[in-house]
Amino acid sequence: MKLAAVRDRVDYQAVLLGVVALAASAALGFANQQTKEPIAAAQARDLQESLRQVLPSERFDNDLLRDALSVRDGQTDTVVYRASLHGEFSGAVFRVSGHGYAGPIDLVIGVDKDGTVLGVRVTRHSETPGLGDKIEVAKSEWVRDFEGKALGHPAPERWQVKKDGGDFDQFAGATITPRAVVKAVRQGLEFYAAHKSEIAAGHPDGSDHRAQVEEKAR
Repeated sequence: MKLAAVRDRVDYQAVLLGVVALAASAALGFANQQTKEPIAAAQARDLQESLRQVLPSERFDNDLLRDALSVRDGQTDTVVYRASLHGEFSGAVFRVSGHGYAGPIDLVIGVDKDGTVLGVRVTRHSETPGLGDKIEVAKSEWVRDFEGKALGHPAPERWQVKKDGGDFDQFAGATITPRAVVKAVRQGLEFYAAHKSEIAAGHPDGSDHRAQVEEKAR
């Protein structure tokens, strides 16, 4: 049988397609295995840097990534990274999110053991460049205004932008963005207050919760 005739057969085309697909799958699998560990290491470094930006180094001497709790609040699980100093609980870092003008705004918050804000950073957003992006610390110092704040300081009704009768500045032409961030930070502090005892108690080695956190990340 001539080669040209074989190529025209349906079964030949199916086999050829299968071989190509198998080869492509094998190549992708090999590439995934080769890059999996470097990517995981890079993600861990990025996370560690985010945690350190909102929790001063003098506040802890433990490995934050290895002391993580998965805290259930209603239907939501939040990963909380516990800080300790000389074996004593000293604070926590966790993520919160709000909804801005253009979509979700993700933040990371660091608090001391009493619930006072040590730092807030925006990790992801889609707000308008030149307006809403002033929530980034690289563009403005605005987000630093949360440092030293806590539930009750200011009073609950003052946890709003000034346009709404609160204590926090808004941006000219972009009130929705800072309003969303203020609300998200306040809700984060409410979450911490509601689960403070659970977070502070933690687990001696964190092993059970590390397994939960690692499983959620997969």
